[in-house]
Amino acid sequence: MPQTSAKTLILWFRKDLRLSDHAALATAADEGFRILPLYIREPEEAGTGPLGAAQAWWLNHSLSAFGKSLEALGSRLTLRSGPAERVLSELIAETGASAVFWNRRYDPPGIAIDKALKAKLIADGIEVRTFAGQILHEPTKLKTGAGGHFRVYTPFWKALDGSGEPPEPIPAPTSVATPQNWPQSEALGDWHLLPTRPNWAKGFEPVWTPGEAGAKKRLSDFVETGLKGYRNRRDFPAEPHVSMLSPHLAHGEISPAFVWNATRGLDDSYSSEDVIHFRKELVWRDFSYHLLFHFPDLSVANWNGKFDGFPWHDAPDLLEKWQRGQTGYPIVDAGMRQLWQTGFMHNRVRMIVASFLIKDLLIDWREGERWFRDTLVDADPASNAASWQWVAGSGADAAPFFRIFNPITQGEKFDPEGAYVRRFVLELKDMPAKFIHKPFEAPHAVLKDAGVSLGKTYPMPIVDHSKARDAALSAFQGLKGE
Repeated sequence: MPQTSAKTLILWFRKDLRLSDHAALATAADEGFRILPLYIREPEEAGTGPLGAAQAWWLNHSLSAFGKSLEALGSRLTLRSGPAERVLSELIAETGASAVFWNRRYDPPGIAIDKALKAKLIADGIEVRTFAGQILHEPTKLKTGAGGHFRVYTPFWKALDGSGEPPEPIPAPTSVATPQNWPQSEALGDWHLLPTRPNWAKGFEPVWTPGEAGAKKRLSDFVETGLKGYRNRRDFPAEPHVSMLSPHLAHGEISPAFVWNATRGLDDSYSSEDVIHFRKELVWRDFSYHLLFHFPDLSVANWNGKFDGFPWHDAPDLLEKWQRGQTGYPIVDAGMRQLWQTGFMHNRVRMIVASFLIKDLLIDWREGERWFRDTLVDADPASNAASWQWVAGSGADAAPFFRIFNPITQGEKFDPEGAYVRRFVLELKDMPAKFIHKPFEAPHAVLKDAGVSLGKTYPMPIVDHSKARDAALSAFQGLKGE
């Protein structure tokens, strides 16, 4: 029943910048609260804002789009900076708000902030309610048969899949009651989230449309054109069988339940195997949060402590060549340049470049995690860390360390005509497919015809893969012998 008193409620938005399938918003609207939408730019040490510069670019556009969505409902988004406790206390004093709602978050800094804040607000007589919505399951509720937490993905998938379908997404409210007086808001432009000189994000704009509308359009396009054939073709980076929903999920512009729901009830032209494999990718994100919740140091400490003694190389020059896409291995360089140009990298290529950094260069996986954290628009504290540890062999349910990707054969298998490489490594665009993944093996005449001069227009390999592989296996054997 709507409350006749029409009390003012602060609805604190975080990584849930959407109207649809938003439990806190829907509850507040249904109960008739006067809703004050709020986004807080918390201090960097809180660890709850954008994870890097690329994600800051996205956040700027996402907040702008979300503000316009609220304005269409006759509401507005209030922006404030500072520690959450101080900001909320100030707004409660300014508005007389009697309640604060938010959707839960699951990163360790966020959990710590929310726990302390909830206790203080309740002690001050403020009603606090928190809601689920960022992931498909609650880490405290999904448990193994023995009552513990999952360490392996397949049983986790089976448990989540066996727990029943996620509930139907909650429709967006058609109207919301607003405060009698609006508090002052900071200007988004004053947050300086966008790069200026140089504008290194100019390549992002043709690729992305941040915001809930962009997320829903991306989802509908994927279901229509990319989901069919997903299981068998998702590893081919030049093909359209990739959803590119990850940055929208990372900012909560669309909920995972909303995405899951879009794969229900499809006609017979869709293969159930395609749907299941896509859902499994969605659930990997959940599994990563499950790991992060139970192992808060996932981004900085080896899940498997045996790797603490691994003899990583301190090689800043090689690290920089990897970051810039100048390794001399075209599939690796294409991936790293796609990342720099668009803020995104195809998932198969992420595994290839990660394997190259860790196992060809013997550089600590944490260096890669930090670089991805800063350059990915879909940077995620759980998935990023869990995936890097998976490749390194140090994580839960990890690929074994001795699974070392050959960058030449990976390129030949998943980009056989070189279309992906040609798109991002322009100096190789005229190389024939036979040599595009190994230009260092091409005859001089072939290189000349393609306008390639090794060591000048395109680098020679910075390591010999076969020798690097032997060195990596030797290092691992030494670790096992300790």
